[in-house]
Amino acid sequence: MDLNSEGLDPKDVGLEHIEFIHLHKTGSLLEASAIIGVIVGGGLEEEIEKSSEELGKTASKDQIAGKLTYPKVLGLEKSKEFVKRLKNDAKEHLKGFDSEKVKSLIALANFIANRNN
Repeated sequence: MDLNSEGLDPKDVGLEHIEFIHLHKTGSLLEASAIIGVIVGGGLEEEIEKSSEELGKTASKDQIAGKLTYPKVLGLEKSKEFVKRLKNDAKEHLKGFDSEKVKSLIALANFIANRNN
């Protein structure tokens, strides 16, 4: 769906379309990374299951390829509000874990939400 969406006019797709792509491609890649991190870090089975339930490239590369992105579909300001909400949700999901163990994930969430490119 991601590749088939390249070059589509953002007016012809809705938020559901881009969320589907992010959930089923980007989200799956991030989920796999998080689960592998839990396994390598010696995490418990229940931590792996919780991560799996809760998880739901360069900007210029996407722009050149005509990819649908949140700023392209929602506009920049609404995208910033959306990423802030997602960052807060991610931090909320991590509250049940040892704060020292999730420090890197919180730093990653902050980095992703606050990056400029």
